[in-house]
Amino acid sequence: MVVAFTSVAVLTVAALIGTSRGLSAGQQADRAAASTAVASAAAQAYAQQGGWAGADLTAADAAAAQAGARLIVRDAQGTVVLSPNGSTPNGLGTGMGMGMGNSAASTETPVVVNGTTVGTVRLAFGAGSSGQAQQIAWTWILVAAVAALLAALAVSWYVTRRLTTPLVQISAAARAFAAGDRSARAAIDAAAAPGELGDLARAFDASADAVERSELTRRRMAADLAHELRTPLAILQAGLEELRDGYVEADSARLAALHDQSVRMGRVVGDLSELSEAEAFTLTIRPELLDLSELAADALGAAMPSLAAAGLNVTTACDNGVMVWGDGDRLHQVVGNLLANTARHCRVGDSVTVTVCETDDSAMLTVADTGPGIAPENLDSVFDRLWRGRADVDSAGSGIGLAVVRELVTAHGGRVVATSDGIHGSTFTVTLPRADS
Repeated sequence: MVVAFTSVAVLTVAALIGTSRGLSAGQQADRAAASTAVASAAAQAYAQQGGWAGADLTAADAAAAQAGARLIVRDAQGTVVLSPNGSTPNGLGTGMGMGMGNSAASTETPVVVNGTTVGTVRLAFGAGSSGQAQQIAWTWILVAAVAALLAALAVSWYVTRRLTTPLVQISAAARAFAAGDRSARAAIDAAAAPGELGDLARAFDASADAVERSELTRRRMAADLAHELRTPLAILQAGLEELRDGYVEADSARLAALHDQSVRMGRVVGDLSELSEAEAFTLTIRPELLDLSELAADALGAAMPSLAAAGLNVTTACDNGVMVWGDGDRLHQVVGNLLANTARHCRVGDSVTVTVCETDDSAMLTVADTGPGIAPENLDSVFDRLWRGRADVDSAGSGIGLAVVRELVTAHGGRVVATSDGIHGSTFTVTLPRADS
């Protein structure tokens, strides 16, 4: 409203001033032209008669009347030759002439004959036509200003509603979300608002969805972690109570079983710490130029004892010279976690194939097996924290290794994808940027 009022006021004042000055300038030009024409007619009358005595000033008087002015003619000595009533000079005429000479709306032009000034003509104009023109112009300007102001206010109201309605809805949703209502979202019309307001509403909804998913994941993780630690803790507690009360001997077998439970808890805690560091980007990545095929071969060599113990047949198909920029230790851990996952879940006699190749701008490492596979509906969850699937709830894994793989690969600017039909094994594909891309 302030902008509308200010704009209309400035334009109105400018229009009034410009119109007034324009009318005045035009009026002055017309008066000057009329005065020049009257002086020329008087000069012709003077020249024809050879002086002012007996000069016929009818043409000059008619030109003055046509211009809407009254004419006074004086000779070179200032004596009135023609008064406003068109008569020869007398006391009344002279008095009227003097009075008209003091009018502000008058012009005075010399009468020149053969280069000699023989008198002057003074035109006294009335103010009626000028004042009426200005009044009409100002009336229309004021009407236009009022109309413009009303239009500006209407548009301002509409635009303000368009701006504030989505913002009010988003603010209300944000306050409700902050108060604990995780289902609060921006209204549908706010999300459908044009331009940046719609983007803001949709961004808020996306953020709220992400926070809600994160909270659900944390709650599920806390429950899974409690379940994961409850069993070894219960076994440790029961075994220690038996030893304390003397129900069993503290032989090496009993102590070894208790030690295995403590190792299991330590492994879970260590995996959680590692995952937390990876998700928080606190892992130190020291990139260097690496041959992905050599790195995969080293990781496969380190994992061979566990693969052989699981009874798996291992084959490789690695292209040489597949260069990437990355942290050797972290990428070694990626391959090791994938192979450990395969050794844990495959059956005796299954096959594992490690492949390294390159495309136009990427390097690809694939770990494929012929194990029982992953149900297609679970493929989106295999990289979640503590997810192991229904068939793996009794396995020795913590459900964190693949989550660590995803975080490490993401930290290297790559991606990891799992594919399976749920029957003929699983394939994990790691894609990294090539060193020259």
